[in-house]
Amino acid sequence: MAAGTAGLFALVTPAHAAADPQDGADITLTGPKLKRIQDKQNKPAWKIALKFAMDKRGIPYVWGGASDSGYDCSGLMLRAYEAAGIELPRVTNDQYAAFDRKISWKNLKPGDLVFFSNLGHVGMISKPGFMVHAPHSGDVVKEERLSNWRRDAFVGAVRPDPKGVRLSIKQSLTPAPSMPVATL
Repeated sequence: MAAGTAGLFALVTPAHAAADPQDGADITLTGPKLKRIQDKQNKPAWKIALKFAMDKRGIPYVWGGASDSGYDCSGLMLRAYEAAGIELPRVTNDQYAAFDRKISWKNLKPGDLVFFSNLGHVGMISKPGFMVHAPHSGDVVKEERLSNWRRDAFVGAVRPDPKGVRLSIKQSLTPAPSMPVATL
């Protein structure tokens, strides 16, 4: 790279595009704009998902919710990882089953999905000893300490990554065989 061009990136449109600079044929990105684009391209999926979930703190819990109108626990995880380009199933049981590799309590890292109470609840590790989640009706998305009670209710954890998701949970939906009908 030539001296003085570090931090400068030119995006040039295809040859068939208009050549008039006022028409947007050449766009030059410098400084903060370029850094934001580079950061997003280089940021691990878990960091994007965690930022999404943390940004939703204060939004009310809504059973079945998966939008800024309200989130339930699995809806928040679904949307957080969707923002990072990873497709998760909708409900906790399927989110847990979508990953073969399970993570133990002692190996939890930020971005891991943690499951509790017979797979009845899911949260995301935000930092050591804490998770972000949508707790229950009457509460809001929040970050809280992993208590001893949570430790006792812990079922397992998974670490979503682009290579680790089985994108569909296959279920056998073949119809039952037809039964013979007796006639008189």
